[in-house]
Amino acid sequence: MTYRSEPVPNDWDRRGLPAWTYHSPALFALERDTIFLTHWQVAGHVSDIPTPGDWLTFDLLGERALVVRGQDGVIRAFMNLCRHRGARVVDGAQGKCRGALVCPFHGWVYNLDGTLRGAARPETFGEGFDKAAFGLKPLDLEIFAGFLFLRFRSGPQPAVAELLAPYAADLVAQRSETLLPVRAAPWTQDLPVNWKSVRDVDNEGYHVALAHPALQDLYGRDYRDLYLPGGLHVSYGIFGDRPGRRWSVRNYVKFSSDAADRPLHLHLQKNWSYYGLFPNTVIAFTPESAQYYHDLPLAPGLTRLTGRSYRYPDETRAQRAARYLAGRIDNQTSAEDQQLSIWSNESMVSRNFEGFHLSDLEWGLRRHHDQLRQLLPVMLREKAPEEPEMPRINDEMGCQTGKAP
Repeated sequence: MTYRSEPVPNDWDRRGLPAWTYHSPALFALERDTIFLTHWQVAGHVSDIPTPGDWLTFDLLGERALVVRGQDGVIRAFMNLCRHRGARVVDGAQGKCRGALVCPFHGWVYNLDGTLRGAARPETFGEGFDKAAFGLKPLDLEIFAGFLFLRFRSGPQPAVAELLAPYAADLVAQRSETLLPVRAAPWTQDLPVNWKSVRDVDNEGYHVALAHPALQDLYGRDYRDLYLPGGLHVSYGIFGDRPGRRWSVRNYVKFSSDAADRPLHLHLQKNWSYYGLFPNTVIAFTPESAQYYHDLPLAPGLTRLTGRSYRYPDETRAQRAARYLAGRIDNQTSAEDQQLSIWSNESMVSRNFEGFHLSDLEWGLRRHHDQLRQLLPVMLREKAPEEPEMPRINDEMGCQTGKAP
């Protein structure tokens, strides 16, 4: 293993967030501004937009991003917002344009570097109209290990390369920069839960043995959660050569063992690995494939599960078969996690729910909650404040705990 994992404290508080934090509209508004719009999100991979004019979009909580490869080959991110009336410059998840972006509302034309090439009927905007002042608004975009990271506002996280430096060696060994998309658009599914309920399930492996029979059949007890400094979290599921009892698992192990071009590091060769990024993203690898997935909040009680899947170039027949079987196992696991998220989220409105009592194997869940409380100290309150008072109380508690309002 390449990581030094933080130990689980002996005297840690086994409570999680209070139930009210899962259905408060006022808190959800604070999460939007303080957590989601200021933290890095994965929008895709460089292979999703391989040639000039290729673009993809990423929407989050009322903000709209456009990521496009320029004529110079450089990938840039902008607000998907025409500077004339605010219409979407492009519509859809992904596409290609011929040398320029044309707003479908009034025909304003933008170069692929975001500058305004021309407005329809420019003489109607007066003598002082300056095209240079009306380019698309740029967004922070960084590329790391082939993945495209963007954020809508500057925030507390450092540059992606610094933030994810502990993952760098693994991602190089996984050859993540060489990945190719499996399909041309992300998969999506909406779930009637608060986004934190999805994270609560995904942030611990205690439930794997009972709730995920296929994963238990695949790697059984050879599963590890590793807690790294800076809030990073890696999970390894090592499956070895033992045959599984289930059809998908048994055949996956067979075809995976026959597949060539494994990751360079020995500890990754028969390993399903998951690399977490706060607050809501996971990049995952099998020896034959990769994906990223995240839970995007839509409302206090509605979350969009979405992500993209990738394969390796020059895929062999054995790798393609193993990738298909891994997808079967992963789809079953996702369905199981979705049901667990629904059950967990339901409990948050029950008067009989007395809060979490967490195992040492659920330290990752508590750790995630601690990060949330650090950013939004109002979550420290066991009882919900009045909704209109939420921003003021959060600011006051931030001053008391040393967090700037």
